[in-house]
Amino acid sequence: MQTLLLNSDDVEENAQMSAIIEAVEQAFGAFERGNTQMPAKSYIDLPQYNGDFRSMPAYLKVRGSDAPSSQSGSQGGSDAGGDWDAAGLKWVNVHPDNPAEHDLPTVLGTMIYSDPETAAPLAIMDGTALTMKRTGAAAAVATDYLAVPDATSLGLVGAGVQSYTQLDAISEIRPIEEVIVSDLDDARTQRFIDTYDDEFDVRAGSISEAGHCDILSTVTPVRDPVVTPEDVGDQTHINAIGADAEGKHELADDLLQAATIVIDDHEQCTHSGEINVPYHEGTLTDADIYGEIGELVVGAKDGRTDETGVTVFDSTGLAIQDVAAAHVVYENARDRDNGTPFGLIDTTVQ
Repeated sequence: MQTLLLNSDDVEENAQMSAIIEAVEQAFGAFERGNTQMPAKSYIDLPQYNGDFRSMPAYLKVRGSDAPSSQSGSQGGSDAGGDWDAAGLKWVNVHPDNPAEHDLPTVLGTMIYSDPETAAPLAIMDGTALTMKRTGAAAAVATDYLAVPDATSLGLVGAGVQSYTQLDAISEIRPIEEVIVSDLDDARTQRFIDTYDDEFDVRAGSISEAGHCDILSTVTPVRDPVVTPEDVGDQTHINAIGADAEGKHELADDLLQAATIVIDDHEQCTHSGEINVPYHEGTLTDADIYGEIGELVVGAKDGRTDETGVTVFDSTGLAIQDVAAAHVVYENARDRDNGTPFGLIDTTVQ
């Protein structure tokens, strides 16, 4: 059998954002229904290299008969609406010294996508592009359930690489017209503006200006909160994306206390998500968490209602999201004869 090698360009070509959003939404639903296996993310810390490795395995089973019908109307991949299952492992790192010292990205990822029935490695693909896509898609799913239905403005705190997929994904499920981006690096902000100037009314602004948009995505690595209650509107929906390790914290405690908080996974969010600091200090408790995104997807809990004020989605990124996104990429690449097939497995050995 042949294994498909998919580089970053291949992943980009086959990761249609609307399909990734649909697959990630289905993954959240499968997680809530108990149709997944997802061991805790494991870490290998390498302080001698100022970095770490993280392994993220998962399996999920999606049943088309009870898959969600996204409010956005996005359509999934080749088997959207049908039953499918998938398994995989993402091997990813965070090495902050890479750009300056080795001319490499801070984060590198490799995805091994396998056939659950035989364990055959169907594909090995770039996990960095995949991570960007599925993270944006998760924010889009949460935005679809928690933002005001007529949202047309998006604020971004941080103009790094993730800000691009936040806009790409969220504009798939809301008719975004105005974008306000706030970043301390003027050059980085200008690059973002230049990228989207022909598609949106996009400009630089303060954190408060960004926060008073209908939707706000925060994508910074800060450990001292930068967004306060005064920086957001009465019904702003916030996607808190930046916190991915203990001690990271973008939103002020009193903002979190006053908001309706939805998380992707309790264990990960309380360990390394946006709520990790106030949760461990006792400022936030389980009583302050409205629910998990999967509960909204399956209809166990309501999304935004007329009485809902500020909402926060604490997104840490789940392995099931990676596997769901990899499923879309692999199916599309196979159908289009994209990628490079190679013989990884010796089938003569039984």
